[in-house]
Amino acid sequence: MNRGTTGEAIPRGLLLGAGVLVVSSILMAGVARLTGYRPAEAPASTVVDSQDLRFADRADGAVLIYDANDGELAYTIAPGTNGFVRGVLRGLVRDRRAENIGAAPPFRLTRWANGRLSLDDPSTGRHVDLEVFGQTNAAAFADILLASGHHDHKDRT
Repeated sequence: MNRGTTGEAIPRGLLLGAGVLVVSSILMAGVARLTGYRPAEAPASTVVDSQDLRFADRADGAVLIYDANDGELAYTIAPGTNGFVRGVLRGLVRDRRAENIGAAPPFRLTRWANGRLSLDDPSTGRHVDLEVFGQTNAAAFADILLASGHHDHKDRT
């Protein structure tokens, strides 16, 4: 007697439906790849503000953000705060490690004319559209751009 089964079988129709779903998904992905289909992208916009930044971890857990052009400290993320910023940076750093790229090349934080923000890693070609994560998360990066002194509203409190 087999103790690993309870005697209940998965309905044949459910298994067939799952199989059809998997096969059709693979077929659609293959057709898209072969035909060069590209999902609709956001309309092009012009750069309003851009800043090249370097990020460094401090022993206490803070993240120090430096203006890559003059080396000045532009912003400090306190230990245990801004989990979204930390998560985005971890992802970009992971890509750099996979390509054996160190911390020297700066990242580029950009505000576009359409109001969107993006973070790019020119050394890997990785682009992160920050608005897709919600306005609150994008605002964390907007604060960094403001603090770096590259925006009309420098006196924001």
